[in-house]
Amino acid sequence: MQPTLGIVVPCYNEQEVLHDTIKELIRVIDSLIEKNLASASSKIFFVDDGSRDATWSLIEQATKSQKYVCGVKLAGNVGHQNALIAGLTAATDFCDVMISIDADLQDDVDVIEGMMVKYAQGSDIVYGVRKSRDTDTFFKKNSALLFYKLMNSLGAKTVYNHADYRLMSKRAVDQLLAYPERNMFIRGVVPLIGFRTDTVTYDRKARTAGESKYPLKKMISFAVDGITSFSVRPIRLIFFAGLLMLLATISVSIYTLIAYFSGTALPGWTSLMLSLWFIGSLLLIALGIIGEYIGKIYIEVKHRPRFLIEKCEVKENSDSTK
Repeated sequence: MQPTLGIVVPCYNEQEVLHDTIKELIRVIDSLIEKNLASASSKIFFVDDGSRDATWSLIEQATKSQKYVCGVKLAGNVGHQNALIAGLTAATDFCDVMISIDADLQDDVDVIEGMMVKYAQGSDIVYGVRKSRDTDTFFKKNSALLFYKLMNSLGAKTVYNHADYRLMSKRAVDQLLAYPERNMFIRGVVPLIGFRTDTVTYDRKARTAGESKYPLKKMISFAVDGITSFSVRPIRLIFFAGLLMLLATISVSIYTLIAYFSGTALPGWTSLMLSLWFIGSLLLIALGIIGEYIGKIYIEVKHRPRFLIEKCEVKENSDSTK
């Protein structure tokens, strides 16, 4: 018996690309059904993350006119990761295996067939991994490399050149949804699940329409979330930096006392100001890092819902809508 596939597509202001995305994903599912890799009850879950354009209207129209298409409308903008969790939550009740992909289809949809083959061979998680970053700018390419190296050095398990394009079996998704944290960094959580994994590689395409939903500000915020969600090493680095500063302070104090008692010390406004600025900067950085962790604790202990669903249009099969 062929597995029921659910493709989860988070959307935020994607009206320019949505028509082509729907067409391409329907083509992929038809091909999988023809090759006996997926059942005819497979679905595509478009999750509207509080879009301000016509994204939801287009999704709603497609649920009525296009086979496989289902829609989940969130009550407000909760961010890409939470929108993805909302889509997986909706899909897990109907599907045996789920694939997440961004709406811009820069990730090659043709490797979905390879993912399904590896799933049939026993893999619960299949990562879509980019062969290269030739389509990225110099800054984005090198900042991404630095991010992945930093995450791995801090103890987080991440897959280099993998974003959120992946296949997960139902039991793998159930394990992912069992993680209770509100600030979920999915790329770091999925490798912790521990089931059998595999990868497929592909060439990432350039965006054909619309604009990137990850400007520099969001990229930095995403990186900070990832680091602080998976490692306490920055706090330990602060502790060791404090110890080094203590040793340096003792050495400077001894030197200062020797200079004072030998009569060679002069009033040093410059050195005093430099010292104050240096120590003040160090303290502010330390407090900022500690504050980031305290903020995470503050958000987690409130146990607020990660998302609220306003509407949900799910096809029971290819011919009816719930």
